[in-house]
Amino acid sequence: MSAPTSPADLYRHSLRLLLDKDISAWVALWAEDGLMEFPFAPEGWPRRLEGREAVAAYMRHYPDHIDLHDFPDLRIHRTTDPQTIVAEMRGVGRLVESDAPYDMTYIAVVTVRDGHITSYRDYWNPLAVQQPGADFTGSSR
Repeated sequence: MSAPTSPADLYRHSLRLLLDKDISAWVALWAEDGLMEFPFAPEGWPRRLEGREAVAAYMRHYPDHIDLHDFPDLRIHRTTDPQTIVAEMRGVGRLVESDAPYDMTYIAVVTVRDGHITSYRDYWNPLAVQQPGADFTGSSR
C-alpha cells in the first residue's frame, strides 16, 4: 500500500507506523532533504536534523526506549498553506528501561510536498526527557 499524500492523511499514517514500531517505513515518508526541528530541545539534544538519513539515525533506537501505545486527543488543523498542518496530540505508552508510564503532549507543524514530509517542527516538553530511559538519541547529557 502506498502512503497517502494529503498532509493530514500522511500524518495519521505516520502515527500508525510509529505505533507499529515500523521506523524504516516512517523514515521512508520523509523527503530526501527533509528538515526536522526541535525548538524546545534541551542542552545536549539535537535541535535540527537535516535530511532523511539524519532523521533515520535519530529515530533508529526509538522503539527500544519508548513503547508507544496510542496517540489520543489527536487534532489536526489546516493552515493557509494547503501543504502544511498543525497537529496537537498526546503520545502515551511506557519507557522500556524503567517500565514507567510515558505521557507527552506534542504540537507539530508539518509540511508535505509530493507525498513526503519536507518539514517537521516538533514542539515537545523537554522536561519529560529527564526521566530515566527517555534518552533514545545518544545525546551528551
